[in-house]
Amino acid sequence: MTTIKQAVSSELGRGLSRRGFLTGLGALAAARLEAQARALTGRGTQLVLLGTQGGPNFNAMRNEFSNAVVVEGRTYLVDCGYGALGALREVGLNMREIGNVFLTHLHDDHTSDLAALLSHQWTDGRVSPTLVVGPYGTDQLVDAALAFAEANTQIRLADEDRSVLPADMFSARVIEATASPAEVFADDLVTVSSVENTHFSESAKQRFPYRSVSYRFDSRDRSVTISGDTAYSENLIRLAEGSDVFVCETIEVETTRRNFEQRVAAGSYADNPEGIWKHIVETHTSTEDAGRMAAAAGVGTLVLSHLVPGALTDVPDSLYLEGVRRHFDGEVIVGQDLMII
Repeated sequence: MTTIKQAVSSELGRGLSRRGFLTGLGALAAARLEAQARALTGRGTQLVLLGTQGGPNFNAMRNEFSNAVVVEGRTYLVDCGYGALGALREVGLNMREIGNVFLTHLHDDHTSDLAALLSHQWTDGRVSPTLVVGPYGTDQLVDAALAFAEANTQIRLADEDRSVLPADMFSARVIEATASPAEVFADDLVTVSSVENTHFSESAKQRFPYRSVSYRFDSRDRSVTISGDTAYSENLIRLAEGSDVFVCETIEVETTRRNFEQRVAAGSYADNPEGIWKHIVETHTSTEDAGRMAAAAGVGTLVLSHLVPGALTDVPDSLYLEGVRRHFDGEVIVGQDLMII
């Protein structure tokens, strides 16, 4: 799927005038939004990849990690990295109507747009509650988002005669990180279960109370499991068992290392590059391990996302698939922003 961002680079690169291109782009965007909206108003369960870039590495080609599970037209947001709000608009989903957000963990590339989401929901006139579900620290994050918007809130309450307070609308549910799948949410359309994964090492967990989890959504017609960030995880395999769709993060290690060294040479990660590399390589899922987990869980379709290096350097899909195919022979999709599955 070619995104509007990719079309911009391609067409301008061919020498099309900016005015001519922007005119065509407006028509393309309108047509695309209409098509996306039609696609997402159908019945059943659909998955939308809002952001597929791995790591705190936002760029022009891929948004940071975020996903929408759309069940009978109701949107459940899983993670909210930088670019999520723009992606919701581009794919034709109304951010004001999102009532449930699920955070896998509290790294910034999974939460950067949360404060913006909550603030803009209120500014845009949402009056129904929004629940943010996540592991330890999620309540503090929501409180911080409210504090971030405090000036905006006070100004608009006085200047626009509003009566709904954000503090009465936005709440957090802190869930326990468990080894076995445990139900953490249910409504009339979906049941959501969770397990702790292995994104945080045992030694790191001795130093802080934060945890990282994965989620499974079971609706009437489909099951979708989303790994979040993790290394190989037996807990996640149990959670994903028999899933119709398994969204799994992955890293192509050799290419990522070359790109990492280039970035360090350009000044990135100046405080402790090898400590950061240790985190990158030890707490994420290699392409081979993504295939291993998909095979062990017996999933129907494996969707590779949170891709590293992703758009930081040119990586053909075949490179991600090579490791996966050593262990999993089912359907595999290399995720792109705005894909509907």
